[in-house]
Amino acid sequence: MSSLGLSNLFRATPTVTDKRLTVIHPAVHDSALDTVGRHGSLSYTFKREGARTVLTHSACSSPWHYFPPTFLDDSGCAYTWLVNPSGGLVGGDYLTVTAQLQAHTHVMMTSPSANRIYRSEGKSAEQEIRLTVGAGARMEWLPEVTIPFAGSQFRQSIHIDLAPGATVVLWDAMASGRVASGERWMFASYENEIVIRTTAGAAAVERFLVTPDSVGTMVKSWDYVGSLFVVGDSVDLDRLAILESKLDELCGQQPRELLGGVSRPAVPGLVVKVVARSAPALADFLEAAWQNIREILWALPVAALRRY
Repeated sequence: MSSLGLSNLFRATPTVTDKRLTVIHPAVHDSALDTVGRHGSLSYTFKREGARTVLTHSACSSPWHYFPPTFLDDSGCAYTWLVNPSGGLVGGDYLTVTAQLQAHTHVMMTSPSANRIYRSEGKSAEQEIRLTVGAGARMEWLPEVTIPFAGSQFRQSIHIDLAPGATVVLWDAMASGRVASGERWMFASYENEIVIRTTAGAAAVERFLVTPDSVGTMVKSWDYVGSLFVVGDSVDLDRLAILESKLDELCGQQPRELLGGVSRPAVPGLVVKVVARSAPALADFLEAAWQNIREILWALPVAALRRY
């Protein structure tokens, strides 16, 4: 189904064009809680050397843990793991990830496990992602799902700047809670912003703020929500049409387990919104979508990612 009213899942508009962007700013906190939480940062710079993308600079602070990129195939892509050994975020945590991809690099970033957001009666846990993708570079951002525990508060912003010829494949997904423990839509608040800017000045934007009271009736019957963006001004239009058809087909392959729709934003590319009843259904969709994206756009196979 190429046109589906999933944009009202959280009573928000998931994809628009807006040259005047509003950045999420931290809320005002109780001064007694100002020292609560960890401020951790993770930063990378990549450049192209021969047929490979190599890491030229990295820095991290707790709770992030540095793992060097690996090469899982002969594509030259640097597969990079985002590792937080603490297992999740607590109230007051403020974590950042920044990455600069120089021209013609190819980087894939993922995480070994779900991002857990623990209960908080004070500050929100916050995560800020800033990615700069150079000319002709490819960025694949495919982390595991975020799981907000009952009573948790979470704020996330993902901002990506694309140079001419750059392409980003971005996946962002959340669970309704600890589903196996019977926690569904019991978190206090979940705020999310995704902004993908192009050099033309336009942007694909998704913003929502969800609380248990504001979740729409339709989405409340599902346990997982995901957004997939494929954006880049160098994507061949014929290949994009083929990919759109394949992704649309995938959205209908699990009729009782997954519901989705594909749309074209005002920037060059595709956006897919899905809801799923189970983690395996969501994972199967992402794996198949990633395989089609790589094969159709770049004639590359998917890598065998090793998660522990």
